[in-house]
Formats: sequence, structure tokens, C-alpha cells
Amino acid sequence: MAETNKTEKKERVIVYVDGFNLYFGMKDAGFEYCKWLDLHLLASNLLKPNQELVEVKYFTSRVGNNPDKQKRQSTYIEALETNHVKVIYGHYQSGSLECKRCGYNCPIYNEKMTDVNIATQMLIDAYQDRFDMAMLISGDSDLVPPIKAIHILFNQKRIFVAFPPKRSNSSVALIAKGSIIIGRKKLIESQFPDKITKRGGFILNKPDGWL
Repeated sequence: MAETNKTEKKERVIVYVDGFNLYFGMKDAGFEYCKWLDLHLLASNLLKPNQELVEVKYFTSRVGNNPDKQKRQSTYIEALETNHVKVIYGHYQSGSLECKRCGYNCPIYNEKMTDVNIATQMLIDAYQDRFDMAMLISGDSDLVPPIKAIHILFNQKRIFVAFPPKRSNSSVALIAKGSIIIGRKKLIESQFPDKITKRGGFILNKPDGWL
């Protein structure tokens, strides 16, 4: 009797990256040398053999009021897009903080909409049956309600959390169906090359401040 080869169906995974949560987590951990991070490669490196990567979605806002930071961010986003990462933008909201001693108003900028955008995308993708597991790279407790909602409404799907360095959160870990903390080794293994050639021949160079 001939043997029947059965191919195990792999678990479909979409990865949702909270850009600022990841960035500041690496910065607080002293891993600033890891900022030239290939998120598609990182996502692949975090998967198990029985999983397949469907898509990586990166949530961020364009920084303002600092030309050097704006240039570095633009270069990084272009690098991400060369490796099939979908970028979804929130926005920066300007404000000011008054010094109670001298009365000086210091301009401040707050990132807005990232958690809402992540929640919306996870719910849409769950409804459209685009993943079996959503991997969330964030430690933001504001994402607990949408994680709960997805587990209730789509009980065959699960949200797994990969915490950035220094961003582990017990309330998020408690509601997720599995969690890890991304370590330095995975970050180092998931870096872009110093030079990336875009379609058309244009070369993106790793920003000098990130060497």
C-alpha cells in the first residue's frame, strides 16, 4: 500500500510592530546599535518551523521639528519598504510644557493613534481570516481591550506578544496567548546590511548616528 504524504498546514502569522514602543525599548536597554533593524527578518527569526509569515505591519508617526531625525527616519522607512513591510502612520501632536519656576514654555510632541491603528488592523485581519496567530511587538497596555475582543469574537485565533526590551507588561502578558521578550541576540541577528540597494539602483546607507 502506497504511503500518503501529508503536509502539515502551517499557522499563518501577521506581525504588528509598535514602532515607538520598540524603538524606546531598545534605547532604554542600551541597544541603540540595533536600530537598523530589518523587521521582516526579525519576524521570520521569531517564528517556529510550523508557522509561516503572511505580512509585517509597522506602525509609526513621522517625527517633526528635527531635520536630522526626520532624515534618519525616512531612510529607515525606505529600508523597511524594500523588504515588504507595510507602514501605517499615526501623527505627532504638538503641545507645550510650562516650567513652573521660570514660566518658559517648552514644545513637546506626543505620538497619537498608533494603538488605535494597531487595534483596527488586527480586528480587520481577524475578520477577514488573514491570520491564525497575530504576533504583537509592543508592551502597550492600551492594546489589552482589542486583544480580549479578538479572543472572544474569533476563538480559533490567538494573539501572541513579543515584548520589546524593557517593555514587558504583566497586564498584556496575562491576556495574551503566549509571550516572549525579544533579546539582544535576536536583534543583532536581524539587522539590515549597512548598504541597501533599492529597485532602480539607489543605495540607502545606514545612518551615521546608528553605527
